[in-house]
Amino acid sequence: MDLIQTIEESQKRADIESFKVGDTVKVYFKIVEGKTERIQVYEGLVICFKNSGVRRTFTVRKNSYGVGVERIFPVNSPRIAKVELVRPGKVRRSKLYYIRDKVGKAAKIKELIIKKSDIQAAK
Repeated sequence: MDLIQTIEESQKRADIESFKVGDTVKVYFKIVEGKTERIQVYEGLVICFKNSGVRRTFTVRKNSYGVGVERIFPVNSPRIAKVELVRPGKVRRSKLYYIRDKVGKAAKIKELIIKKSDIQAAK
């Protein structure tokens, strides 16, 4: 069992920026098309985290032409170039599945306002 844990620890990524449920993020995802490789940006709301360790995943939801689209990304995937925090959200739930039923302005999440003194203290 220790062998499996050591292999999993070596595959974890430390360079992923910390984000949480309710945040709006941009996921820079590498896509391979034949011999070429490009980075596609997927911007949306993080509605849940699942599992733990190397198998941890997060679900990002966005509205595309009036239709809700969700995509699941592994946190430790080598195909993720970076995850950029666009807007922190203020939520009181760990899973935001209720957003699927909301339409228009009702589907918005309040922005978490951080004081400048807290930002300077964190640095």
